[in-house]
Amino acid sequence: MKRRQFIGLIGGATVVWPLAVRAQQPERIRRIGVLMGTSEGDPEGQARVAAFRQALQELKWTESNNLRIDIFWAAGNAARASAYAADIVKLAPDVILGTATPTMRALRQATQTIPIVFAGLSDPVGEGIVTSLSKPGGNITGFSSFDAPIAGKWLQLLKEMSPAATRATVMFNPDTSPHSIFWPALETAAPSTGITLIRATVRDIGGIEETLGALAGDPGNCLVIAPDSFTSSHRALIIKLVAQLRVPAVYPIRYFALDGGLMSYGSDFVDQHRQAASYIDRILKGEKPADLPVQTPNKFEFVINLKTAKAMGLSVPPSLLARADEVIE
Repeated sequence: MKRRQFIGLIGGATVVWPLAVRAQQPERIRRIGVLMGTSEGDPEGQARVAAFRQALQELKWTESNNLRIDIFWAAGNAARASAYAADIVKLAPDVILGTATPTMRALRQATQTIPIVFAGLSDPVGEGIVTSLSKPGGNITGFSSFDAPIAGKWLQLLKEMSPAATRATVMFNPDTSPHSIFWPALETAAPSTGITLIRATVRDIGGIEETLGALAGDPGNCLVIAPDSFTSSHRALIIKLVAQLRVPAVYPIRYFALDGGLMSYGSDFVDQHRQAASYIDRILKGEKPADLPVQTPNKFEFVINLKTAKAMGLSVPPSLLARADEVIE
């Protein structure tokens, strides 16, 4: 081989070799921080995380390849949510998933730069999380879970289930519930149902027991559990006490009815976590949260636990059964 030909081959190799090396380099691992409102042992929380992970995998984001997910569980505790929000920000993730009102309050305070997508937030504008639904602005966007008129629906369902109902105790933790969006709607709907509202704020188990104990012995009493990560985290106790007292109750999320509550009407939170993956995918690919409008709920579920109704001596009207998306027998 002539010297000139040999040098030409070497020169060609030096051009091709770095390209081959670059082609073999693994894709950069992206990081997602997740702040869940539920406890880690809550099956519903695990179902939401599983749906989120599955949706990411369908979008080609896998933890074994190009993704790392760090999950923190606030368990309906506002102080814990704030501490975990600070911990997540220290990890400097590419994007954060927030999952309830207290988690989003904490994340909003912890960072104004890291992109955040929420799933299951009732009042993002009223809470000051976004500027508007169509133009969220800043570093946050996501999927809202409720709108105010749904609160009136809860009272209507209670009245149909229990025509004798005249007083509805509305129980929530003011530190963790977006109660400001629901209370005015409840006040607007109450006169047409003939139900008087009783506002009951609780912050601990003792408060739950005291509030529910006061409902005993009066057939005119009924109960509304407002959307709240605190009451959700203590739903086993609430459902147990309500069953013992035989008080008609309506809950905002399907898993209350699945766990023995009388009936529920609200959004599909598992599906919202699935949808949140689509926005996170877009952000990881370069889009900004400010350019992604907040999506409002388009799927609601009405569930009746017929077994619980029978145990409470309630006869469920056929009109309610016909409208139910699911009847548990």
